Amino acid sequence: MAVAQAHEARDTFAGAIDEVSAPDAVALTEISTTGDQVQDRALAELGGKGLFAKELDAALLDGRIDVGVHSLKDLETALPEGTVLGACLAREDPRDALICAAADSIDGLPRGAAVGTASLRRQAQLLHRRPDLKVVLLRGNVQTRLAKIAAGEADATFLALAGLNRLGMADKAAAVLSPDELLPACGQGAIGLTCRADDQRALGWLRAVNHTETMTRVSAERAMLAVLDGSCRTPIGGLAEVLSSGELRLRGLVARADGSELHAAERIGALSDAILLGRDLGEELRGRAADDLFE
Repeated sequence: MAVAQAHEARDTFAGAIDEVSAPDAVALTEISTTGDQVQDRALAELGGKGLFAKELDAALLDGRIDVGVHSLKDLETALPEGTVLGACLAREDPRDALICAAADSIDGLPRGAAVGTASLRRQAQLLHRRPDLKVVLLRGNVQTRLAKIAAGEADATFLALAGLNRLGMADKAAAVLSPDELLPACGQGAIGLTCRADDQRALGWLRAVNHTETMTRVSAERAMLAVLDGSCRTPIGGLAEVLSSGELRLRGLVARADGSELHAAERIGALSDAILLGRDLGEELRGRAADDLFE
């Protein structure tokens, strides 16, 4: 998935920037992250989703790379000093997909079925809706998780539809879940590009490829997330969409991992107020949830 996203970024650069107009003018550097290497424990136990970014951050800061390519949902809201989120590519479909041979909906899962996931966000929403289900840890890349389901390690799992689309594997989904059924992670489906804060050349490249609507949407989601101080230990979902009226609708939720407590709310306002909407929604959700949800 990371390689597919890097190729998408390279192709976007080649199509938008004269300086790097040839596809082979941008060199790709593959960096293995701690989050990729350790697959037998949940991210919450390892230190959070920042484990997918710290090696790229180090490579940026020591000059080995000029641009970092990230799944935005795995990028923490507070970036290391000296780095910035300079652009987002056009967002893929942010919804989650159900992978299951025996059902095509959450409600259709057999009673007591084992659902594999490493996401507390998915776990909390699933158990809030279906407390009879059993959640088991399931990590790995898309192909690994599909293989584990085929081998019977769990009856079902969820994958980001964006990842399936980028890999040409959307046909593996038994169902695509609406945000009303399963609210996505903040930034899901978006590719974020980081660079050094003082690298004017790279900043110019990123301005040239930035997708304004995507950046507006994820800015609202990440502003909400920052207020909630979300980590992999706090189940949080968020999705901003541009309505036909031209306004921004932001939905958010925070929950307890066992599904016993879930708070959801939304805001609608001007696109220019995206960050303010996110902060305001975050404040409401934080005020409604029990304090120990964030410990």
